[in-house]
Amino acid sequence: MNDFLKYIKHLIVGLLLLPFFVSGQTLQTITLSGHVQDAKKAPLPYANVVLKTQKDSLFVVGTITNENGGFKIENLKSSIYILEVSMVGFVTHKQNYTVGLLSPFLNLGVVELEADARILTEVSIVAEARDGVSEKMDKKTFNLSNNVTQIGGSVLQAMQNLPGVTIQDGKVQLRGNDKVAVLIDGKQNAVTGFGSQTGLDNIPASAIERIEIINNPSARYDANGNAGIINIIYKKNKQEGFNGKVGLTSGLGALWVRKENLPGIRPQYQATPKVNPFLSLNYRKNKVNTFLQADVLSTQTLNRNDFGERIYDDGTVIRQQVKRNRTTTFSTLKMGVDWNPEDQNSFTFSGYLNKERILDRGDIPYFNADLSVRSRLWQFLEDEVKYTATASAVYQHKFQQPGHVINAGFNYTFHREDEKYFFTNIKPTFTGEDSFKLLSDEHVADINFDYIKPLKHGRLETGVKFRRRTIPTNMQFFPGLNSPLDVDAGGWADYKETIPALYGNYVYESVKFEIEAGLRLEYVKVNYDVNPGHNTYTSDGYDYSKPFPNLRMAYKLSDKHKISVFYNERVDRPNEVDIRIFPKYDEPEVIKVGNPTLRPQFTKSIELGHRATWQKGSIYSALFLKNVDATITRIATTVPGSSLIYNIFQNADKSNNTGGEVTLDQQLTSWYKMNISASIYRNTIDRFTVTNKYPVPTTYHMNEDAITSWNAKLNSSVKLSNQSNLQVSAIYLAPDIIPQGKIGSRFSVDMGYKIQIQKGKGELFFNGTDILNTLYTRREIFGNNFVLRSTDYLETQVFRIGYSYKF
Repeated sequence: MNDFLKYIKHLIVGLLLLPFFVSGQTLQTITLSGHVQDAKKAPLPYANVVLKTQKDSLFVVGTITNENGGFKIENLKSSIYILEVSMVGFVTHKQNYTVGLLSPFLNLGVVELEADARILTEVSIVAEARDGVSEKMDKKTFNLSNNVTQIGGSVLQAMQNLPGVTIQDGKVQLRGNDKVAVLIDGKQNAVTGFGSQTGLDNIPASAIERIEIINNPSARYDANGNAGIINIIYKKNKQEGFNGKVGLTSGLGALWVRKENLPGIRPQYQATPKVNPFLSLNYRKNKVNTFLQADVLSTQTLNRNDFGERIYDDGTVIRQQVKRNRTTTFSTLKMGVDWNPEDQNSFTFSGYLNKERILDRGDIPYFNADLSVRSRLWQFLEDEVKYTATASAVYQHKFQQPGHVINAGFNYTFHREDEKYFFTNIKPTFTGEDSFKLLSDEHVADINFDYIKPLKHGRLETGVKFRRRTIPTNMQFFPGLNSPLDVDAGGWADYKETIPALYGNYVYESVKFEIEAGLRLEYVKVNYDVNPGHNTYTSDGYDYSKPFPNLRMAYKLSDKHKISVFYNERVDRPNEVDIRIFPKYDEPEVIKVGNPTLRPQFTKSIELGHRATWQKGSIYSALFLKNVDATITRIATTVPGSSLIYNIFQNADKSNNTGGEVTLDQQLTSWYKMNISASIYRNTIDRFTVTNKYPVPTTYHMNEDAITSWNAKLNSSVKLSNQSNLQVSAIYLAPDIIPQGKIGSRFSVDMGYKIQIQKGKGELFFNGTDILNTLYTRREIFGNNFVLRSTDYLETQVFRIGYSYKF
């Protein structure tokens, strides 16, 4: 308890108001295997293999060897054991074995029994225990069923309470960086984006079992995503027989108007409904397990309500409001079958179908400084439908030694983006009707082979992967009267990506020391073909061959204290939408355009971590440094004689991110536990000069910019009874740097209540997000001859009620 009070004393100095999350704790046990033979190398069947405690030699578990002299002991916990191997006619063999915390399978190799010799050897056996921060300290795991304040919402909303995670502009940031690779069940998916982030605000959290945050990925992961990886694990039951879960969640948001509209536009959405029915089914019998999961998330949202003011160097002032009423229907069907024809071989076949329908109704008025003259009213209807279909097949062969496996997989994804925009351009002297249509079909094929070999002191992993990805896209503009659309910037474009990769990873553990070293070799070739009629851009592309190393070293100071050092190199490749050549007009005076000359940014990271545990809690602290070359960022510029702003991705020069984070878990009483997390970091962007080519070349120069920012989270859970608990969470985000500007501080409080009913089979919950309605976003952008200041009063407060039943 003294250790705990010492940490509390240091934390309270800097953490007076903190936001938080409580993670579920699960212990993953290990399997120990080996072979027993005599001095002549002949196997010894039916030998006794026993593990005892080192401290007092009490019996823990035992087994006998099979006909081939092999043995297997499962469900071992971390400890130091005495291994005894005995057989009539042989001297009993004793060895000390330390069960560590890394590999789920260990191969002890061969144990020889001799009539006259005695062998004393020490071998390390490794297990992996997982709670909020893993024993390897490379990832954090969170069970969403414990996140009572966000049950019934989307995955994006659920992640905003996780330690080390912030949400900005609909994207997840890790330690202030949005270059995050998002996986579904360990694989990239078009729903969440290949190398980017999309769709997270539409995936229902009810479908998700847990979320893994991996700040320091090993070589077996793709090298894309310098901030780290977020792995979203769907629910999947493997209980014998027929079982499942059904539920319904409903809610309302935007219960009152936070800021009145500017004059003359359509009303904001209010009392926006949310409905999420879901069904999960599983049937397992003998060697076959089938599973099905269906979800529908239907919502209305005041998706954006941004009040801004643009001030130009010549004194011109333009006041505006970007109001976007959104209706979304996100339907998902996930199904598959696991087949184990025999103990050594298994197959999994699965399919994933998704349809996302988005209807946006927007109003954007433009006024002078005192709102006496309206220069334009831009109204739009966006009708977008996205289809995703994924099919995968996985084969696994298990060798006789537990944990010794070969995996082979094939994954194919088709993703269609069918987008239509209809604009009404209302000016003082005329009204124009414009529209455009975009159609994009994405095809992705992945093939991978992975091999895992347990060793006496760890394991060896190696594998290969090949990806082929193509995205043909077509944009057609349909101009009306006095149209502002750039019709010569439309047409077709084809994106082609080829990536073969090879990796190796080695894990070693002794009583005090751990090491994990890996290397991933990737060759990347990207071609982007542009129709020759485009008025600015031409075909482009890039290729590179590069090794991406990773290293983790750890030292156990004691049973309760451990330090680790991480080093890795990663890359962020521009996604297809980042280089897409077509201007977007959902906001006609701040136009976003891609850049086909964009190149990857490369990152080198180092981190020092410390983890301490005590009887009812733990604390994890880390210092990190990340250096980025060819930083990808959006640059906003104007062209001579125009007030229009063009927002285009560019490679700036170098940048770095330096800071630290702390996560504390503590069970204070039998009925109250808390999690406190905080991070502080400094983002720096070196001075740079770039040229935006669209619509005409415009040069922008920025001096070095830096800011120190921090965030803190507090999550408290109160156990009201064996069946019910109450959770309250708070989040504070300090001002931070954004491209060409700054974003203001943000604060919110969430609350949730959950109760088990119907003998534990039923669950009822009620929660509210941003219950004080304090979460809004202030930005300040500095361009080449303007300043843009804005505040977004989008919908953040939502109250939900839901029920689920397990059978």
